[in-house]
Amino acid sequence: MPRPPTIPTPLRNQPFHGSTAIRDGLITRAMLRSPIWQRLMHDVYAHRDTDMDHLAWCRAVALILPPGAAIGGLSAARLWGVETEGTQVSVALPRDRWLREDDRLQTHHTTLTPDDVTTVDGIPVTTPERTAFDTGRRLRRADALVVLDAMLHRHLLHRERLQPMIVQRFSWPGITQLTALTRLADPRAESPMESHIRLLLHDARLPPPVPQFEIRDTADRFLGRADLAWPDSALVVEYDGDHHRDRQQFRRDVARLNAFRMAGWTVLRFTADDVFRNAERVAATVSAALTEASNDHRQPPRKTPAKAPDPRRQMQ
Repeated sequence: MPRPPTIPTPLRNQPFHGSTAIRDGLITRAMLRSPIWQRLMHDVYAHRDTDMDHLAWCRAVALILPPGAAIGGLSAARLWGVETEGTQVSVALPRDRWLREDDRLQTHHTTLTPDDVTTVDGIPVTTPERTAFDTGRRLRRADALVVLDAMLHRHLLHRERLQPMIVQRFSWPGITQLTALTRLADPRAESPMESHIRLLLHDARLPPPVPQFEIRDTADRFLGRADLAWPDSALVVEYDGDHHRDRQQFRRDVARLNAFRMAGWTVLRFTADDVFRNAERVAATVSAALTEASNDHRQPPRKTPAKAPDPRRQMQ
């Protein structure tokens, strides 16, 4: 039985330039045609057992980036630790640079200064401020707010660094959207769906809720944190994701929400289907609950807001 080929250490578990590996004597051209290697893009290969997650694809793309280019957009946000969707690798290219077309790439020509680019784990990537600047202008409003909220929550984004970029590039496309979303973005938000619901309610011109509000009973015992709350109306809005279908999670949810109700809070629960397919109904339901609370002159129970983030890290 033939022995399996020895895999050179530099070629294990990460993409590599085929021509460079051949030049350095790590592999031959004939060996590279073996089925143990997978061709990712032009002259970029990886071992067939390499886990090609989004980070690995970013590494592969980084191998073919022209000078001055960087991983940008949603891919940059992901490299900074923000949960995003999509399989294509987003690339920010200087206006005079080009890449071969590839279904795995989403390229965007723009003006990039040296201050717009840094490295993450050796990969050229747009800075947090430039990442927020680009996603906030170019994505759909809800998706852009998700990124801004998440970057604020992770203390990646700083207003004092982003604001000058907005002022200096005031004529760039999408700057009006970005400016509006930076006012709405909130570092207390902890999930994409919270961001989606807040934007939905904002567009319906409803009073802004407090994200991640601590609910306490009259004895000041902590009962839980509400996704969104209107303390003066004793109203809570909760998002029920798929993880709430787990039996143990469901039991915890029931006990928690019953405690909220016993403490005098009205609780509204919504699903992704409500948010994405019945936004008007969600807004109308919340509006009706706020109106009812106002008409009842409801006095909210004793409560304590969540600890305020460091104001220097907040986007005001």
